[in-house]
Amino acid sequence: MSSSPRTTLAEVASSAGVSVATVSKVVNGRRDVSQTTRARVQELLDQNGYRPRGPRRGRPTARASIELGFEGDLHAYSAEIIQGVVDAAALSGTPVIITRQPTGAPMLGPPDQWAQDLADRGIGAFIAVTSVMSADQIAALARWGVHLVVIDPLELPNVDVTSVGSTNFAGGVSATQHLLELGHRRIAFLGGHPLAACNEARMHGYRAALERIGVPVLSEYVRSSHFMYVNGVEGGAALLGLPVPPTAIFAASDEIAVGVMEAARARGLRIPDDLSIVGFDDTQLARMASPPLTTVRQPLTEMARVAVLTALRLIAGEAIESHHVELATELVLRGSTAPLDPSVG
Repeated sequence: MSSSPRTTLAEVASSAGVSVATVSKVVNGRRDVSQTTRARVQELLDQNGYRPRGPRRGRPTARASIELGFEGDLHAYSAEIIQGVVDAAALSGTPVIITRQPTGAPMLGPPDQWAQDLADRGIGAFIAVTSVMSADQIAALARWGVHLVVIDPLELPNVDVTSVGSTNFAGGVSATQHLLELGHRRIAFLGGHPLAACNEARMHGYRAALERIGVPVLSEYVRSSHFMYVNGVEGGAALLGLPVPPTAIFAASDEIAVGVMEAARARGLRIPDDLSIVGFDDTQLARMASPPLTTVRQPLTEMARVAVLTALRLIAGEAIESHHVELATELVLRGSTAPLDPSVG
């Protein structure tokens, strides 16, 4: 085995005849390793010049960095998250590294190799955005002393994962309730990723608001694809092409909503005279749209701030009160919704 300082724990583990986890315990000073095994592993570490280059569990450092990871292309939603993370980290002088994984690519590489790389680069916490972390990835991060925080998790909150989200169900209720109060009954839901927990919660809020006053939920009025503009254009065109089209659409993101606006314009419909639209997120797109978009404000920058503060507390070895935090959503009224024209029905 090479004596290069770049020697990996996997190589040391192979030479010692033990697991990578055991070598990691020795590096981190854990006591749950026999004296004989510890001595053998430590001797190999010394022989090969291995020196830990990053923070380890139980030895937090004020200079530890935070890595912010995205999957897929960056959009308006991403910009809000980045702004919140960078601003919050700057207050404590914590460096932030931003990485992006292409959609559909094998995420992050082999778990232990990825986690070791983070630790060796001085990453004290990894903040994942709308990502699904495998059990192997979560365990690898824990072995290498890198803390994990997820913003807007795609899966339901897991006790093994610290996460920050928003009140998606309540937001879905408030968006749909607003349209009902304007007199609309043919209300469609155009969602994002169908397996995303946030999308399901928004859809359930939509259904609950309709069912509360006895309005049937029509299967043809409920569609989910992805949270992007093109999905709004395509999904909006499909909904507006129905024999009995909706008079209002609740879109699960601002990007979807702006796409619906374009689909409506392509059919010669006026917003909000012929079609009312509500989005979700309250990104810059909502304020720049024409007309400005009525939307459910998801406090993205605040969610990012909470994620950073939580990560810093974990790095410092502090106990946190809850593994999942939800911040309140709020309906923001603008120009894309209006009372139903009685002649439309």
